[in-house]
Amino acid sequence: MTAIDVRNRDRIIEELRIFIKKVLIEPEIVNQSLAITRELIDEEDADHLISQKISDTTNIKIPAEHSDADTLFIQLLKEVVRDEKALY
Repeated sequence: MTAIDVRNRDRIIEELRIFIKKVLIEPEIVNQSLAITRELIDEEDADHLISQKISDTTNIKIPAEHSDADTLFIQLLKEVVRDEKALY
């Protein structure tokens, strides 16, 4: 693993640590984020719309230029919503 890979991994871990801390402080973020994802998952440019609405309505701020951690969060939200739909 190169030094750049280690720095990127450490940066992603730190972003996720900060995010998890926010969710532990405000657990309603999860339900809000999932509701937003349910609403927008089938829209064109869903990732951008989901991240923008989450940023507008919660204390999670996702910049227009998504980091690896931001992308992972959005993909996880979409995966959970798709799994929910598959159950019904």
